[in-house]
Amino acid sequence: MIKHIIFDFGDIFINLDKQAPIIEMKKWGLKDFEPSFTNLLYSYEKGLLDSDTFLSKMKDYFPSANLDQIKKGWNSIILDFPENRLEFIEQMAKENYYTLILLSNTNALHIEKVIENMGKDRFDRFKKCFDKFYLSHEINLRKPNADIYQFVLDANNLKASETFFVDDTLENTLASEQLGITSWNLQVGKEDIVQIKSKL
Repeated sequence: MIKHIIFDFGDIFINLDKQAPIIEMKKWGLKDFEPSFTNLLYSYEKGLLDSDTFLSKMKDYFPSANLDQIKKGWNSIILDFPENRLEFIEQMAKENYYTLILLSNTNALHIEKVIENMGKDRFDRFKKCFDKFYLSHEINLRKPNADIYQFVLDANNLKASETFFVDDTLENTLASEQLGITSWNLQVGKEDIVQIKSKL
C-alpha cells in the first residue's frame, strides 16, 4: 500500500522550456556537451559551486556573452506554474493521507527565478504542502544517482515498497524503480500531475 509520494518539480508542477537555454547557448557558440561542461552543470546542480562561480565559469565557455545574458539565458527554462496544480497539491496536503515529499534537481539560480515568477506568497503556499522539500543543490545529491533516493528513504524512514515517485525524466524513474519504488514517468503534454490518484 502506498503511503508516501515523492514528486519531481519541473514539468510536474512548474512548466519548463528545456530547449530555451540550449538555444541561447548555441547562439554563444555551444557545439556539444563535452564532459567538462556537463560536469560543470552537474556540479552546480549539486551545490558544489556558488552562483557567482558558476556564472564566471560559464563565461569562460562563452566569452561572447556577458554575465547578465548568461544568467537570463540560463533561467529561460523557467516558465509558469498553473494555479490548478497549486490548488491540487494544496488539496492533497489538506487530505493528509500521504506523506508528500518534493525531490528536484534544481540549482540556486533556477529556484530564485521560480520564486520571482511565482511570487513569494505562491511559492510559500506550494512549499508548505510538503512534509519535506529537497532541492539537489541543498543536499549535494542529484537524480538519477541511487544515493539521492536512498537518502530520502533513510532520512524519512520510508519503505520503498510503500513509496511512489513521479518524474518526467525516464532515466530518473528507472533509477528509482531499481530501489523498489513504484514510479510514474509522466509524459509531459499528454499527462498531468492532477491525474496522480489514478496511478496510485
